[in-house]
Amino acid sequence: MNNAEIAALFWEISELLELSGDNPFKARAYRHAAEKIESLPEPLSTMYEEGRLGDIEGIGEALKKKLEEIITTGRLRYYEDLNEKVPRVLVELLDIPGVGPKTARALYEHLHIGGIDELEAAAKAGRVRELPGMGVKTEQNILRGIQMLRGRLDRIPLGVAMPIAQDFIESIRRIPQVLEVRAAGSLRRRKETIGDIDIVAASGDAIAVMDAIEKLPRTREVLSRGGTRMVVMARDGIKVDTWVVGPSFFWSALHHSTGSKAHNVKLRGMAREMGLKINEYGISREDGTEILINREEDIYSALGLDFIAPELREDTGEIEAAREGRLPRLLEPGDIRGDLHMHSTWSDGVTSIEEMAEAARRMGYSYIAICDHSKSLGVARGLAEETLRRQVKAIRELNKRLTGMRVLAGVEVDIRRDGTLDHPDELLAELDIVVASVHSGFRQDADTMTARIIAAMRNPHVDIIGHPTGRLLGRREPYAVNIDALIEAAAETGTVLEINSYPDRLDLSDIHARMAKERGVKLAINTDAHSREQLGYIEYGVSVARRAWLSRDDVINAWEGERLLKFLGEHKH
Repeated sequence: MNNAEIAALFWEISELLELSGDNPFKARAYRHAAEKIESLPEPLSTMYEEGRLGDIEGIGEALKKKLEEIITTGRLRYYEDLNEKVPRVLVELLDIPGVGPKTARALYEHLHIGGIDELEAAAKAGRVRELPGMGVKTEQNILRGIQMLRGRLDRIPLGVAMPIAQDFIESIRRIPQVLEVRAAGSLRRRKETIGDIDIVAASGDAIAVMDAIEKLPRTREVLSRGGTRMVVMARDGIKVDTWVVGPSFFWSALHHSTGSKAHNVKLRGMAREMGLKINEYGISREDGTEILINREEDIYSALGLDFIAPELREDTGEIEAAREGRLPRLLEPGDIRGDLHMHSTWSDGVTSIEEMAEAARRMGYSYIAICDHSKSLGVARGLAEETLRRQVKAIRELNKRLTGMRVLAGVEVDIRRDGTLDHPDELLAELDIVVASVHSGFRQDADTMTARIIAAMRNPHVDIIGHPTGRLLGRREPYAVNIDALIEAAAETGTVLEINSYPDRLDLSDIHARMAKERGVKLAINTDAHSREQLGYIEYGVSVARRAWLSRDDVINAWEGERLLKFLGEHKH
């Protein structure tokens, strides 16, 4: 097992312990260990070989022995025994967004629920509200959570699918008969969720390629296989559809498979008007002669269009813009100069400020902003006012020692239910940057929530609204909010809206980010990272920005440090 798999195993053990009613401190120890393992910069197997497992903070002797068992045998008897002890239905219930271990146990013990379908029937019949400590709201939330769970099984977040796809693609690239391979479909267009992974490979020997794919470590089973196409189920539970075409058809097949369907249909209509035929095998004239396609750009140039990036291919005006030369120069990952929302060990992060700064410097950044949580968010060890002042002082001292990197002193301040902020203005005025976010009271009605966030925007110390709709993909719907009114207020106050790159969030969405751009609102693409490894999440935020037609000028952390600091200073005044 790699680090991620071992951490996932420890997370599952913590949940099983809670479901079984075991000592809560034991469950907490496994969760803490999982967090530490996720943030390790090197493989546990290497640390074991060098005798350094005991160096991991928070890993006592008992957990160390379990890690040794996993690394040396690939299994853990303790987990297997625990798994047999806990009824499987309890684990199923825990998959429902909003249902925790205590609720799952109560539903199982009092209603004798045998599965999610039975729970749904019980909730619809009004039986859940009759249980101690539950009510109508709990019942409604459970029904909503079941709907979300079923939706989640159909669509997979981009951040979950991308690493699996990259691993498959790299494995296919190493097959000797493969000349070229790329992701296609909604994954290549970087949609926030995908149905399955589409891959196109170029080879003169499709049979040999598919034989090799069948034997890949990530392949669990073959679902279908034809002459040039096969669908397998990955061990991660996601379908991978691979199309193997001859080298001369690769670019046309890749373009066709990338889609979207609406984009392709419009291109085919254009081609017909020009006396051309376009399909997955290329472009031909009325007399049947083929137009040579050596790269994807050739397809668009044959139709008199500028090249359209995959992220824009949704038939939302990109073809018309390409015809008229109006496509923007889209933001590139290399344009990002810094990250303006991350957490450290001062609150709920697992990496120190100095380590975060060094990791960001290695990524080519010239600045970062530490925005740990404010005091109200006790679950995240939010900073009291005096602690925040000490952190600001520590950051100022750190900047004297750093070269090629500047750390901005900031905070992710809670927007309270009444729209006031969790820290006083005189403290916020001492900071370089302030991100204001909603972390509670998600069930307020749209008018109240909208007024609450706009009130925060009108505070001159608030520079950025963090994860503006509060959604968690597949787990929590956006709270009720008038996004048009938020964008209008941002345009009026000069407040920046965040594209939160955390894979569970991707908030703002591409649709809302494009709306913001069209009204002159600036955006910041931040990771909300809690460890140095999570700084890499920036790629998902950049994908959202590209789908939103954003260029470098639209994104404040794509600016040089001097311009950014001038912008922040002018905003506060």
